[in-house]
Amino acid sequence: MTSHLASSQSAATPRRRTVVLAAAATAALAPLTSLGASAAHAAGIAPAFLHGVASGDPLPDGVLLWTRVTPTPEAVPGSGLGSATQVNWEVAADKGFSRIVGSGTVTASAATDHTVKVDVRGLQPQTPYWYRFTAGATVSPVGRTLTTPAHEATTDGVRFGVVSCANWESGYFSAYRHLAARTDLHAILHLGDYIYEYQSGGYPEAKYVVRPHEPKHEIVSLADYRTRHGKYKTDADLQALHHAHPIIAIWDDHEFANDAWAGGAENHTPGAEGEWAARAAAAKQAYFEWMPVRASIAGTVYRRLRFGTLADLHLLDLRSFRSQQTKVGSGSVDDPERTITGRAQLDWLKSGLAGSEATWKLVGTSVMISPVAFGSLPAHLLKPLAKLLGLPEGGLAINVDQWDGYTDDRKELLGHLKDRGIKNTVFLTGDIHMAWANEVPMNMATYPGSGTAATEFVVTSVTSDNLDDMLHVLPDTLSLVAESAIKAANWHVKWLDMDAHGYGVLDVTAERSQMDYFVVSDKRQQGATSAWSRSYRTLNGTQKVERVHQPVR
Repeated sequence: MTSHLASSQSAATPRRRTVVLAAAATAALAPLTSLGASAAHAAGIAPAFLHGVASGDPLPDGVLLWTRVTPTPEAVPGSGLGSATQVNWEVAADKGFSRIVGSGTVTASAATDHTVKVDVRGLQPQTPYWYRFTAGATVSPVGRTLTTPAHEATTDGVRFGVVSCANWESGYFSAYRHLAARTDLHAILHLGDYIYEYQSGGYPEAKYVVRPHEPKHEIVSLADYRTRHGKYKTDADLQALHHAHPIIAIWDDHEFANDAWAGGAENHTPGAEGEWAARAAAAKQAYFEWMPVRASIAGTVYRRLRFGTLADLHLLDLRSFRSQQTKVGSGSVDDPERTITGRAQLDWLKSGLAGSEATWKLVGTSVMISPVAFGSLPAHLLKPLAKLLGLPEGGLAINVDQWDGYTDDRKELLGHLKDRGIKNTVFLTGDIHMAWANEVPMNMATYPGSGTAATEFVVTSVTSDNLDDMLHVLPDTLSLVAESAIKAANWHVKWLDMDAHGYGVLDVTAERSQMDYFVVSDKRQQGATSAWSRSYRTLNGTQKVERVHQPVR
């Protein structure tokens, strides 16, 4: 697989789309009627772009563009209603669209929930572009995107916004707004749980819901997943994020159902909720319809992007191929027949890491690869931590939904890094609603003597509940006890924060990779502010994690 595969209009019927780029400027778009776009749409006589625009998976010569057109008011996401609609797209070298470098026409239909994706090629490396769509007289918002450096080019640095775990009902997406306002980012890396599948009031409890999502019931069908994706993309902060930066996304479990694996999920009841294969196929189809993501092969998101000679970004799919999570204490976590990656993906990752000539090997993984053990914790803290980390309330030191539950895959991967002398591997992780800075030990039992295989930076959630939210206490009330116990039992954990919600900014140069952690003031407040919290880095060739006392400027 390569990052140059063309995306399909539908995950169910993948096909290659050739995009013809125009070399000359086109005529100015027709103005909106005097009735106004929104009023005309409400009157049922004009299409509308109610879900914004987005770009993703940037390449040196191209980028994937996305939008959703609502042809008539009743053609809401998941409805299956609305006629096929012609949508025009334009890419320009300037915000005023005086220098058009590409244009074309696609058709939005109910078959793809009236979403469109355009794989634009023929662009220049490391160059900003602006894009927009039109349907009739209606013009979409303008989006800005950025291509990557040429594969063999030397670049001074690359900077990513890093996010995960955005639960609509748990709060507002202020973290997205603050990232959208930055002008120094090359892309946004979303590490999974872009949407959540639960019924309204299922997570969090109804009395703690900040804003209800749609549909109200747990999403199971294709129409359900489309409706939920559509609801998320009405959020102004999420739209702002997509309008400002290209996104590079992978999925985790909640794009499907909690603790998903290849043959089912903890939050799926066969029979009552249909067959898992049908539900997973519906979730994947809706995901590829609604996200500016190229499928590397049909139905998966593992793929590789390159940022000049500075960094290769390896993106993993840790839900489609994994074995079912084992029971803690069963002894099967070390079973070599069990896998979190699947054989083909693990071989692909090992080959890519060994063959990379980039200074940094970045790995986007939806769940934490660093092992976690627990010291003595009070029961009232162990119970919510067990829920967050996938542990039994008895406190055994195994997180069976993460790499801790699939130790043979981890041993093979880390051994490969050691045996092949692969340096500067940095795992970028979400999932557990906490921020961590870890050295990934070759052998936890003998660390630090056994050495460090890689480093790992874990970002906290955008809104999904953390320890404080689950206990309904103020920050630092109880978490300091838990943080101290975990660090005492895990010397490779250099820092963790169980209190905050927010995002990370990863800055990569030839000398170091540094993660700046930012927190939002209150996820329940739409206008929440953002502040820098901590910074950690790993220097070229060291594979150690050290604290930095100021963010990258």
